[in-house]
Amino acid sequence: MPGTSTSDRIQLRERPLIVSDVDEVVLEFINPFKAFLDSCGHVLLPRSFRLTGNIIDRANEQPLAEAEVKALLDSFYGTQDRWQTPAAQVVETLAALSEEADIVFLTAMPPHHAAIRRALLDRLGLPYPLLASEEPKGPIVQNLHGGRPVPLVFVDDILRNLQSVQHHTPSCLLINLMVNAEFRALAPKPDAGIRAVADWPEAAATIRAHFEG
Repeated sequence: MPGTSTSDRIQLRERPLIVSDVDEVVLEFINPFKAFLDSCGHVLLPRSFRLTGNIIDRANEQPLAEAEVKALLDSFYGTQDRWQTPAAQVVETLAALSEEADIVFLTAMPPHHAAIRRALLDRLGLPYPLLASEEPKGPIVQNLHGGRPVPLVFVDDILRNLQSVQHHTPSCLLINLMVNAEFRALAPKPDAGIRAVADWPEAAATIRAHFEG
């Protein structure tokens, strides 16, 4: 199905649901974005867990302003199919999990870039439904799940998104996964009730234990 900003077109079965972020979870983001920035004459420095203030213009060695960072991100997303690659072992891991659970991608990206992301995911063997929204993720996951009596899992690299889902669906298994180890080390530590994992095989083991429990 095409990328969309709403969940009304997604048909779920009466079985567990896995909702996953895309950037730095399903698709690599940091390394591709670094390569994109290099092509534009900029560099991303691993000084803190944020983009603004850490993207430097190579010509004058000054950090880019927030508006410039936003423009670069928009340009990157517009050409993401040239840069982004799947996270290690994600394709085979999600394929196996899809035999026992529905999978939905929820990406924090302007919806006007959803079509190019949809095409990229399909090309990489990740055909699961895609929602693109810049709204808080908690209400979206709550609406998608609909309070059904089946296990729910949410995977994301950003703590505020995990906290949002935790607030709206307290019974959800929350998994913190970030592909890039360098920036993962700079991230805030997960709250209680959020499971941090290093990769997709570890995530899959945690998810299956939740299903069985």
